[in-house]
Amino acid sequence: MKWPLLTLTLLSCLHAATAQTVPGTVIAYAPAGSKQYIGSPSIAILPNGDYVASHDFFGPNSSEFVQAITRVYRSKNKGRTWKQVSEIRGAFWSNLFVHKGALYLLGPDRHHGTVLIRRSDDGGRRWTQPTTKENGLLLAGQYHCAPMPMLVHNGRLWRAMETAHGPILEWGKRYGAMMMSAPVDADLLKASSWTMSNPVLYDSTLLNGKFGGWLEGNAVATRKGEVVDILRVDDKSTQDEKAAIVRISPDGRKAALDAFIPFAGGSKKFVIRYDSLSDRYWTLANVIPDTIRTKMPTRNAASVRNWLVLLSSPDLQHWTQHRTVLAHPDVLKHGFQYVDWLIEGGDLVVACRTAWGDAHNNHDANYLTFHRVMDFRKP
Repeated sequence: MKWPLLTLTLLSCLHAATAQTVPGTVIAYAPAGSKQYIGSPSIAILPNGDYVASHDFFGPNSSEFVQAITRVYRSKNKGRTWKQVSEIRGAFWSNLFVHKGALYLLGPDRHHGTVLIRRSDDGGRRWTQPTTKENGLLLAGQYHCAPMPMLVHNGRLWRAMETAHGPILEWGKRYGAMMMSAPVDADLLKASSWTMSNPVLYDSTLLNGKFGGWLEGNAVATRKGEVVDILRVDDKSTQDEKAAIVRISPDGRKAALDAFIPFAGGSKKFVIRYDSLSDRYWTLANVIPDTIRTKMPTRNAASVRNWLVLLSSPDLQHWTQHRTVLAHPDVLKHGFQYVDWLIEGGDLVVACRTAWGDAHNNHDANYLTFHRVMDFRKP
């Protein structure tokens, strides 16, 4: 039986009274029995200081393979309380971002779908409806991503994306790393404003034949001013996690693999942003603690999501672990994953896909939660 979204809303309200044990502030809740799970957390800060967060629904009772549902929430008190302000049909794996005073949402319309962009001029209550290449339909076909950062660099917006056309139509192997970009002054709803790089496709010979694919890339500017795509890497042969660096040409048209680097948490989705005050790159990643490595030495690294750690780097190559932000000893049914975050003053504001309590498993999250990492630059 499918659970209507109205029912999920009522359950979320009823659940609020018993959610005190869940870390952070609960923005949304979907019971495991609904078989509609919470995915793709994203967060943005509006020009007036209000927060906006979003998530989609995935799972067997969702519409993820047809026209996915994304919900948008707003907080007017710095994340202490949240209110749903809209529901969008035809948005999946999408990220919120603010540009020139307007709020945007970019991502496929469904699982491996067409890439759409929407604009809201009232903080997420009402959205433009993409129907053509003139008003938000950017890429027709099969595409994949997660709510990844929108980089502003050298007069352009940069957003990592993956094709999902294959040639091998299996998870991981079907994804080709690519980059989208547009001039900062362009009409972002017009497909003609955007430049696409070539996709860097799956290569079975990489990592000594153990390469399972790459996905969920970050658009990042290097110390040299170059744009790179830093991606999650699937390598089931080891718990020594990695990330891939794909270099992008200055005009945004060419992409080529540069290197694989050691990266704790690299087999799960992570977000990288640069902070000018500390002059470092930062991320929150699902690191595998030594206790889990010892107890579960053969467990797939991509399935360890119960330990979220703050890391930073001076050069995108060498990363230092600073502090544990969220943790639970249980691997199987608890997870703090797919976090999106922004810098606000000395803090990080974080939206998290949280599996807790009655979760089906650590992947099929039942909460969207908000967290504040205070004084993140301090040792």
